[in-house]
Amino acid sequence: MDEAPGTPQGPQSQGPHGAPELPVCYRHPDRETGIRCARCERPICPQCMVDAAVGFQCPQCVSSGSGTGHSPAANRPRTLAGGTITADPRLLTKLLIGVNLAVFLVQLSVGDRFTERFELFGRAASYWQHGEIVGVAQGEWYRLLTAMFLHDPQSYFHILFNMLSLWWVGAPLEAALGRARYLALYFTAGLAGSALTYLVVAPNQPSLGASGAIYGLFGATAVLMRRLNYDMRPVLALLAVNLIITFSPGFHISWQAHVGGLVGGVVVGYAMVHAPRERRTLVQYGTCAVVLAAVIVMTLVRTAQLT
Repeated sequence: MDEAPGTPQGPQSQGPHGAPELPVCYRHPDRETGIRCARCERPICPQCMVDAAVGFQCPQCVSSGSGTGHSPAANRPRTLAGGTITADPRLLTKLLIGVNLAVFLVQLSVGDRFTERFELFGRAASYWQHGEIVGVAQGEWYRLLTAMFLHDPQSYFHILFNMLSLWWVGAPLEAALGRARYLALYFTAGLAGSALTYLVVAPNQPSLGASGAIYGLFGATAVLMRRLNYDMRPVLALLAVNLIITFSPGFHISWQAHVGGLVGGVVVGYAMVHAPRERRTLVQYGTCAVVLAAVIVMTLVRTAQLT
């Protein structure tokens, strides 16, 4: 049971050999600690320690205001990339999976007309719009984004594999980066994949799927694991297998989206985990802006070629 703030502490309990036992962290009962919150005096482990003007405070005291004159957000615990630690660190990944599944159900319900309206292709005649020329080159730039949430309605494997990959890779990455940075990474990498696809493939060849964004998460995960000195072999092996599948002729996969997303994810991921603390936000979001500028340039170049 948590002790009330300010409650005097009784004698320390003793272990089986008479040695005094350390108290346990009030947020992690399996961790012994000799540090107490400078405000409420509850035991806290190193993970829960937040620097204060004097000593350390626990996250609960920091979130409610420390009485030092600083805003609670100023001392709030942060992720490795500087993001805010939240109660559900995987919420956005769950929402992204939910949106993809919801859109897939709409595709199945409405049919090919809906898919053609939002999938990515450069310039082609629309069967559903009586031969009207449509596509990104015709000013429908939203297709670069909407295609990221579409999947082949003829293949349940397509969306199943993508959503499993999104959960396996995205959920831990969201927890490590924080929500805002994770979302910036996801959409920047996805748009990079869409832009490279638009630039390279035939203008009437459709493309769709969340793979570009997910490959961006793969790339950022590799950068993060390298930064933490983790064993790189599992993620590199998984990435190698996916790239082999990507370039295998029998699968009819858009390698352009995968490669574009992977490169975008590595670039943005590197900025997220290696940015210097004093200029962290500027470097992180500035890098996202640079990648998005490259997306715009590729889009303008291809549009000029097709019009």
